[in-house]
Amino acid sequence: MDYTLSTVAPVVLLPFFAFVINAFIVKKFTKLAVAVSTGAIFVSFLYALRIFLDFLNVYSVGYNIHKTFTWFDLSTGSSIFKVNMGIYIDNMTSVMLLMVTGAATIIHIFSTWYMHDDPRFGRFFVYLSLFTSAMLGLVLSDNLLSVFIFWELMGFCSYSLIGFYYEKEGAGNASLKAFMTTRVGDVFFLLGILALWSVVGNVSFVDIYNAIGAGKFNNLYALGIPLATFAGFSIFMGTMGKSAQVPLQVWLPDAMWGPTPCSALIHAATMVAAGVYLSLRMYPLMELGHLLPFIAIIGAITAFGAATIALVQTDIKAVLAYSTISQLGYMVIGIGVGSYNASFMHLITHAVFKACLFLSAGSVIHSIHCQEMPQMGGLRKKLPYTFFAMLLCCFAIAGVPFFSGFVSKDRILGDALVMALAHPVYIPVALLGFAGAFLTAFYMFRMLFLTFFGEPRDHHIYEHAHHEHLGWNSNIPLLILSVFTLGLFYSGSFTGQGEVNLFGTKNEWFSTLIHRPDSNSLHHFAEYKSEEFGLVDTRDKVELPRAHFDESHGMSEKEAHHVHQIHKAGALASIFIAFMGIFLAYSMYVKRSIYPGWWTSTFSGWTRALKNKYYFDDLYVKKIIQGLLLPFNNLLAWFDMGIYDKYAVDGWEAVNRFAFNVSRWFDNNIIDSGMVDGTGASVNLMNAILRWIQSGKIQLYFVVLIVVLASYIWTIHI
Repeated sequence: MDYTLSTVAPVVLLPFFAFVINAFIVKKFTKLAVAVSTGAIFVSFLYALRIFLDFLNVYSVGYNIHKTFTWFDLSTGSSIFKVNMGIYIDNMTSVMLLMVTGAATIIHIFSTWYMHDDPRFGRFFVYLSLFTSAMLGLVLSDNLLSVFIFWELMGFCSYSLIGFYYEKEGAGNASLKAFMTTRVGDVFFLLGILALWSVVGNVSFVDIYNAIGAGKFNNLYALGIPLATFAGFSIFMGTMGKSAQVPLQVWLPDAMWGPTPCSALIHAATMVAAGVYLSLRMYPLMELGHLLPFIAIIGAITAFGAATIALVQTDIKAVLAYSTISQLGYMVIGIGVGSYNASFMHLITHAVFKACLFLSAGSVIHSIHCQEMPQMGGLRKKLPYTFFAMLLCCFAIAGVPFFSGFVSKDRILGDALVMALAHPVYIPVALLGFAGAFLTAFYMFRMLFLTFFGEPRDHHIYEHAHHEHLGWNSNIPLLILSVFTLGLFYSGSFTGQGEVNLFGTKNEWFSTLIHRPDSNSLHHFAEYKSEEFGLVDTRDKVELPRAHFDESHGMSEKEAHHVHQIHKAGALASIFIAFMGIFLAYSMYVKRSIYPGWWTSTFSGWTRALKNKYYFDDLYVKKIIQGLLLPFNNLLAWFDMGIYDKYAVDGWEAVNRFAFNVSRWFDNNIIDSGMVDGTGASVNLMNAILRWIQSGKIQLYFVVLIVVLASYIWTIHI
């Protein structure tokens, strides 16, 4: 296909124009505004699907589209200062565009049912359109500067959507918390951009890759550490903020104050995925800066820590929130252990089943008007379609074979196991990863069993629950998403291990398209020339060699066999762990052969720590903000008002006033009275003396002559 303004720009501009139009018409024409938003994202999905199919048909690893245009040019004479913007579309971009637009379309459709009775029904879609447009702009960006612009725009949208019910104090606090926490990572992200700009001269992905391949970062330091390490760490801090990694994970659970469809969008397809997507884009820099072990450890701590907190949550959306943090940790583990393909696959599979899980939770909440799982029970009889969708999603996230979560997460854990056997530093990563997988299976099925199984625990809620019927905008979106939880859509085999092939491993399109960047071949990016982004496609349309699935992944036969055996062992361990977690949840909450209260009483200290979220909020609010930053702020305020204002500002006023008074006295008494008026008086005195002496009277002249002669004689006599 031709890549021009008319074929690429609509992907971003359609939802953006929907936002602009709806901002003016939403109050008077609410239904029309909703239709405009939903229709815009659906057409954007069709454009994205066309791009995806183009890349899928080409099936070449080296196939990419890089087009630029001049944003502003401040060049004068020989001084050149021009900033270009553009699009960069490769295999990863095409898959990401399809996922974002597809999930956003489903969420828009579901929102027309879920938010219909909300008094701010239309306003919600205005924010939704801007949010989706910002994410699509980020995905299409060819440089870190435009990524940062869309990144910040998403931050604003998240602030608006999380605080959508602004009349509730908790919603307002949650929106501020999300905005301020992610700003910490954003500041570091900006520092990383500036560090790269100082070396490369711009922040285009292509030029950064080329600079890494050409060795431009060698022997360069910032603050005493290698500049590649400094820049990579700073950019990864942006990921930690946006993708809620420890210790910047505290904002995401509170984001549940927003409407449930907004949670599905933020926690599945857009905001949290943006951080992982950024790290995948900058993977060569992370590798050059030797940050991969650190990244893997952060991901492992996040995955396990969030999974443990999810164990004690009673709010159905809170369980899903901590589940999101945990699954993001697995994606980050994948980056850290070099499981590039599996990390990105888990980003895509997680977006699908987590969007479905949140929408299913929304269906439950909409039906019973309650979010507390201990008050639910037996709902599968009244909500059969929602139950079916959530069941498939729970299978997927728990890592049950044949489902997408097993295909993607199992590969990450397999690579973590490979790295642990080769490098001891990765042993904690593998252990925490497998432990987190067990907890994931347990707490997800705990949620499922508490919600849909057993007898109703609150009969009033159960009796008032609506019986579910098929609806195009209520449960059909859930069923569509649940179909794509099957692993065969992402892998050529049912299991993802090539043991039970569907059409043969050659059809494993995901592993064929997405490859980890090879640092030894990055210098080839110098050959990629960007074209002018306009109405005409100026590319040289040459036939590229079709990529083939490499089962050995570039390794020797012996190495590939060794890695395959470790992956197979890891897969078996994952299967055992998943079913053990499901069985334990079944024993506790369905069969009731194990009493859950025994665990909470036996491990009361740990349970208390989990309910307090490991005291991170207390640490930040009571220790850092109230105990450190607030006294420091008060000290600065005292210095400002008591020292600076009192002496430097007010004191300087007294000095100026004293100097003014002295100057005025000097001017009045010395200059005016003494020098100006005194000069006039002395002239008048001399004039009077001279006038008396030069009076014209001969007698006076004789007296003066006698006095002079007498003085002269007296002087001679002496």
